[in-house]
Amino acid sequence: MNNLIMLFIIVPFLAFVLLALNVLLAPKNSYEAKVSAYECGFLAIEGQTRSTFQIHFYIVAMLFLVFDLEILLLFPLAVTLYQVSTYGFVIALIFFFVLTIGFVLEIGSGAISLTNTHE
Repeated sequence: MNNLIMLFIIVPFLAFVLLALNVLLAPKNSYEAKVSAYECGFLAIEGQTRSTFQIHFYIVAMLFLVFDLEILLLFPLAVTLYQVSTYGFVIALIFFFVLTIGFVLEIGSGAISLTNTHE
């Protein structure tokens, strides 16, 4: 069986069948606390339904993802370092150099400082 047939026909069909079985066989015992907007078990305090969100945490999370993907991209190089020759090693050094410049610029701009100086 061809892999593309498996990918584009059988997998979506299986996903649809499993979703349909879930809709048909899942217990439907909803109650007021479950369908309310606050299903965590706490009642909402009047006037305090929204809390302040500091964008700094979002920036730190995005920077973490960027550097996490850097490790993901460098893992194949580390595994095959003996086979990539000098050219692959030089490309990896350039990659490290560009990322180091980005990291230094982030530190310089204060994007990853954990002190709350942006109030």
